[in-house]
Amino acid sequence: MVPIILTIFFVIGSFLYCHFTKYNNYWNERNIIGPKPTFFFGNLKDTMLRRKPFGHVLKDIYDMYPKEKVVGIFVMRSPELLIRDLDVIKNILIKDFDTFPNRGFEFKTTGFGANLFHGNGETWRLLRSRFSPLFTPGKLKNMMHLLSECGDKFVDYVARITKSNPEQEAHTMTQKYTLAAIAACAFGIDIDTFNYEYEKLRRIDRKIFTIHITRELEMMYPGILKKYGGSLFPKEVITFFIDLVKDVTEKRNGKPTDRNDFMDLILKMRGDNVISGPIKKNNDIETSLELTDEVIAAQAFSFYAGGYETSASTMGFLLYELALNPQIQDKVVAEIKDVVKKHNGELTLQAVSDLSYMGQVFDETLRKYPIVSDLRRKANSAYTIPGTDIAIEKNLLIKISVLGIHYDKKIYPNPEKFDPERFSPEVAAARHSCAYLPFGLGPRNCIGYRFAQLQSRVCLAKLLSHFRVEPSKNTPRQFQYDPRRIVLYPIGGVKLNFVKRH
Repeated sequence: MVPIILTIFFVIGSFLYCHFTKYNNYWNERNIIGPKPTFFFGNLKDTMLRRKPFGHVLKDIYDMYPKEKVVGIFVMRSPELLIRDLDVIKNILIKDFDTFPNRGFEFKTTGFGANLFHGNGETWRLLRSRFSPLFTPGKLKNMMHLLSECGDKFVDYVARITKSNPEQEAHTMTQKYTLAAIAACAFGIDIDTFNYEYEKLRRIDRKIFTIHITRELEMMYPGILKKYGGSLFPKEVITFFIDLVKDVTEKRNGKPTDRNDFMDLILKMRGDNVISGPIKKNNDIETSLELTDEVIAAQAFSFYAGGYETSASTMGFLLYELALNPQIQDKVVAEIKDVVKKHNGELTLQAVSDLSYMGQVFDETLRKYPIVSDLRRKANSAYTIPGTDIAIEKNLLIKISVLGIHYDKKIYPNPEKFDPERFSPEVAAARHSCAYLPFGLGPRNCIGYRFAQLQSRVCLAKLLSHFRVEPSKNTPRQFQYDPRRIVLYPIGGVKLNFVKRH
């Protein structure tokens, strides 16, 4: 009996070993340098054991090979290619975009999988063309009064909670503003986040931005979710956004209003039931997408996720740096005062645009703390890396370490230092166009980055006009980042003192 059991274990063990080491020589056979993979984990042992976020592991690999254009890596058992060369990155993201139109994290091609972030190339093109008009200067101007109202309520909220305790966690605090702003501007909902706790929304947030087993399964076997109709998100997330869209639709009697917001655009599209457009490479062939409740909910998810958590995290990091660099904070506040005075005491869209130094501070914050620390693309055909004889196969996944590039000493000397002067017009213009990638680059960059910048700057202009941020006794001097979160944020958050200005 014992020999039989041992034989079974030996057979199973041999099978697993062969399965998880099957591609270990993939890059050696192609003469591409890279770190040696370990069993099962590939090069992600620290990530899988929750020791370090994926973006930081990728940065470590980026730093290990400073002379290489490309580095062969293993995301668990799957061989992928890390691109270090900025000219090659520019080709992939812009010039040869038609070869790399997909982010490579697909699950279903219909329903919730057909969202702006995860959708495949043709679905993405259809959706992008329909939603781009939401972010024109005219539309953003219409949102200003909503953002301004949310900003005023936020300042009142901060004044109230800091009376008894000036020390607050910056991320949790700014989340209340971004949630109220995205609810008002995208869905036309007035959510009083400043007086009530929305535990359901906080739970949804955790489920969206926390790594799940399905995400790791997709990393191990790229394409498995799409093949078997799986999803990256729990059913609770999908149901939440379906119900949200239904509620707003009912309140508007199923018809567009004069708000011209995200939901109005959705309601106009919904009347067609199906949206369609030509395939780019063959204009006589059309692709189409049925606008089911789940597809519409998927777009609501994209706007919620893109405008809520990322902006709150960015503002948390920015306030942290202003607290540690009071001379920079003084310069930002002086600019706010001068610009608002110039615009007759009003924070208009043009006034926000005139906050040029604040813009530099934002850019440096996202340089030092890129919320999305890596980019991912999938080759839809065989491709030769420009300037090399390296040929990659169809469906190979490409990685770009945003964090690695942003901390590259050759690009940004003394990268640990917070220095907004890196983004003065003259200095920024002299850098490579792919040396700064917080919103991606090329046709598939972040569609809502202008809105994200606007809502954040309105909030901070209001806040810093009334409060000074200072380090507290619990303010960290070095961050330990949460390896379970998809976006970058430190364990324990950022605790700061908010002191009323007189």
